[in-house]
Order: sequence, then structure tokens, then C-alpha cells
Amino acid sequence: MKRCVNQRKIGSCYENLAADFLTEHGLHIRERNYRCRIGEVDLIAMDGKYLVFVEVKYRKNGSYGNPLAAVNLKKQQTLGKVAEYYLLTHKCTVNTPCRFDVIGILDGKVQWVRDAFQL
Repeated sequence: MKRCVNQRKIGSCYENLAADFLTEHGLHIRERNYRCRIGEVDLIAMDGKYLVFVEVKYRKNGSYGNPLAAVNLKKQQTLGKVAEYYLLTHKCTVNTPCRFDVIGILDGKVQWVRDAFQL
């Protein structure tokens, strides 16, 4: 694993690690750090027919808890609104299957939760 040495870029470094991980598992990354007036989502990928919105959370160690737990209900709702905006602005049909995944990185280990929550 590549070491992230610049503190200001640590989030970007771990998002890149997550993107590489997903690519190795067959997903195709469409967007990184997609931002709109509502909020942002770290990664947007295709997994077969699914459009996947991915939130990446990093913790150096467990003293601040599990990174997966940081995607609380409020964050989930924001991700849902960003996803709706993305679908609307990218002319996706109402039949486009979507899911929300979360990647947690703790102590350098990647945990991937597919279909982490429903909206």
C-alpha cells in the first residue's frame, strides 16, 4: 500500500486506494469527488448494470471508532439527494438500478460493504 505523506491530501490518497480496490474487483469508476450544490459523493462507479455511489471513510486507527459507522443517517440522506441530482443531470432513466456502497479503511485494511443502505 502506498503511504500518504501529505496531510492535506490524505483523503484523496485513500479515495484513490478505494478506487483502485474497486477497479481490481471489476467496477468501472465513472466519477471521483462528484460535487453539486447539495453535497458530494466520493466515487461513482458501474458494477455490471448497477450505478454505484460510494462513500469512503478512513481512520488511522480505531480510537475514533470504525470508519463504516461514520456514514450515519444524515450522511445517507445527503448521499441519496446527491444521487438523485446525478441521475437527473446525467439523463439516467428511472429504471437505472443504483446502490450505495461504503468503503472503510482502518489500519490500512479495506472493508467494502455493498448495498450498505437503502433509501
